[in-house]
Amino acid sequence: MLRSTLIVGATTLLRHIRKGRHKPTPWLTSLLERKPPKLVAVALANKFARIAWRLMISGGVYTGR
Repeated sequence: MLRSTLIVGATTLLRHIRKGRHKPTPWLTSLLERKPPKLVAVALANKFARIAWRLMISGGVYTGR
């Protein structure tokens, strides 16, 4: 359930990027140039999961940089 929710969130972010509502990071831009969109969504969801895990373990607060 969590995995599919993260992938839906990543897919939504990619949709916002395509419509020009959000500017992609350099990492995401290079990934989109090299890989198919569905694979990029899974990689982005994995990144979200790693950030969430790190915040849960450390008790930190996400700043969004």
